[in-house]
Amino acid sequence: MGAGWVAGSVRARALAQRRLGSAAARRIAASGSLREAQEALGGTAYGHRVRPGQDLAATQHEIASTLLWDLRVLAGWLPPDGVRRLRVLAAWFELANVDEMLQGLGGRTAGAQFQLGGLATGWPRLRRAGNRAALRAALAGTDWRDPGGDSDHAIRLGLRMRYAARAAALGDPVRTWAMAAMALLIAGDLGIPGGILRSGALSGALLREAATLLGPAAVRAATLEELAGALPSDARWVLEETVPGSLWRAEATWRHRVERDGQRLLRSSLLDRSAVLGAVAVMACDAWRASAVVEAAARGGPSQEAYDELA
Repeated sequence: MGAGWVAGSVRARALAQRRLGSAAARRIAASGSLREAQEALGGTAYGHRVRPGQDLAATQHEIASTLLWDLRVLAGWLPPDGVRRLRVLAAWFELANVDEMLQGLGGRTAGAQFQLGGLATGWPRLRRAGNRAALRAALAGTDWRDPGGDSDHAIRLGLRMRYAARAAALGDPVRTWAMAAMALLIAGDLGIPGGILRSGALSGALLREAATLLGPAAVRAATLEELAGALPSDARWVLEETVPGSLWRAEATWRHRVERDGQRLLRSSLLDRSAVLGAVAVMACDAWRASAVVEAAARGGPSQEAYDELA
């Protein structure tokens, strides 16, 4: 590994050490109100952006923005190949921005957008779209490609499937995470009356990418049971204990696997791209956990059992 990867891995480890962690998150989740949770976050890495008095949506946005800022800082320490890889992983924020665009295009209140800086891919072009058809056309000219439809569901699902495919190209262990994530996307569509995977509303390219990752039988599955049985071993774990109506448990299983793998990579003594990936994984999972616990606090705090299952 070159000096850029060594410097980047050292910086990545330092950033990962600032994460909230499960024990602190559990305490914050038990707060009696959103304001108490915000005050508790004041002494953490999220405290630079989270302020008492923000509403829940703003608080969660600032937690995610903290992660994005850390990724932008990390990018400044990485060699060009590292920045390319980080840009692929950070594309989730671009996807989230498109979600907010769709809110606005549908006449609904749109939330704040993320500032991606040098981690942007197609966002500078996408943000200029004035309607769904224009957004779909803009997507087709970027790495996101044409989702195949211009409904909200087609665009959102298409972007998420494409995100999984782009991430899978980074190799293991990201490929394993991406395969399981693709399986969750298919499972989620199966649970929606009138799901669009078999309706022809998604592009053939997206379906082929999904089939490449999971096999054609998984993409053609008509039920959750069929899907679980068709998945390759590298993705089957995410649905092993899932029944209809409990997909959130599978999503929690996915997050736990990503965090566990990330922690294993961080424990390695190597100063290379694996340490950077491990740091990004645990930081992303920590930001999700922080977002979940402030929502729990805003609702008066969850039961211990509920928290353990969720986070």
